[in-house]
Amino acid sequence: MKISRLILVVLVIFFTFNLGNTQDKDEFEEIIWHIKAFMPQVKLLKIKAIDKEGNSYDVKAIQDSEQTNLLSIKAFIKGKRVPVKMLVSDDIYHPVKAVGDDGTIYDIKAFTDDGTKLPVKGVSKSGNIIHIKAIYQNIVFYNVIAISPDGKTNAVKGIKLSDEDIESTINGIEIYAHVKSLRFTNR
Repeated sequence: MKISRLILVVLVIFFTFNLGNTQDKDEFEEIIWHIKAFMPQVKLLKIKAIDKEGNSYDVKAIQDSEQTNLLSIKAFIKGKRVPVKMLVSDDIYHPVKAVGDDGTIYDIKAFTDDGTKLPVKGVSKSGNIIHIKAIYQNIVFYNVIAISPDGKTNAVKGIKLSDEDIESTINGIEIYAHVKSLRFTNR
């Protein structure tokens, strides 16, 4: 278990800093991936960040180099890119939220065609990976994915880098895991 955790940490560091990237980061034109919940009826639900007043904001994966294995997930709020994290919670599931520099928390929701807002949460764990789902009436779970402009897909997951329940703290907000877009292993 410790070896797999070490390998995961090395991979996160490797791809975060784009080691092995042969193209200069300054030369790469950033690519924005869409974040959606995938319904079995081949429907895609929009994923948005919601503020206390009910305003909604886009949530996207950011590709800033040639590599697509590990992408950051951000909410685009009033001209700022706000990190999306999974929070520590006493609930059975860990809520996925955007956390502003000032500690403001934005809900992350999936929107159905009729405007119903579904919570997005971390629902289960496989080693250091937490599976994130949009939840309908606490019984139906939809995968959350990132889709590139050219149709590539990644899974959106939580990543734990430590064994502690609290991964880090941002402005007093306890973070359970970091939310990233990860390449599917079967492509």
